[in-house]
Amino acid sequence: MKLKNKKVAILATHGFEKSELFEPLNAIKKEGAEAHIVSINEGEIKSWDGDNWGESIAVDKLIGEVDASDYHALILPGGVANPDSLRTYQEALDFIRDFFEQSKPVSAICHAPSLLISAKVIENRKVTSYKSIKDDVINAGAYWVDKEVVVDEGLTTSRNPDDLPLFIDKTIEEICEGKHDDQVVNA
Repeated sequence: MKLKNKKVAILATHGFEKSELFEPLNAIKKEGAEAHIVSINEGEIKSWDGDNWGESIAVDKLIGEVDASDYHALILPGGVANPDSLRTYQEALDFIRDFFEQSKPVSAICHAPSLLISAKVIENRKVTSYKSIKDDVINAGAYWVDKEVVVDEGLTTSRNPDDLPLFIDKTIEEICEGKHDDQVVNA
């Protein structure tokens, strides 16, 4: 149980990529972590699975009820609609930014690095993402790499659901390592 006594926030809303939330969630819980689904929506949020709406999951906490200091790490699942919606909520962006200010691990997959752009925490960081937001990531000042997983001082990123096994392994590893002094807002 590598993550015993660790508390992890997963920030998501409607349209999250099903596998990118459920697979990391199940893996960190299996390792003993307490996980909270944090959202801008009450009740349940619905996943996107292939070409259709998929399984829903209950929201544990609303974004206004949490603080980064309550958690050891943050996971940002992708999907197209999920990060696109979240990035319009300043509270969500502040929550993400606070993890960087507190030097805590953050993991973002697929389209989720767009949240890092809007939170203004991606400049000078080495990352990867879904190929359709590559230009956005580069234009925000990051160094984009086409690899399954990229880890840069507590920031873990991956391209798509095919990369989940390595993304999950590195996410767990970074949470185990804890705070990273070089995990800062402006690297």
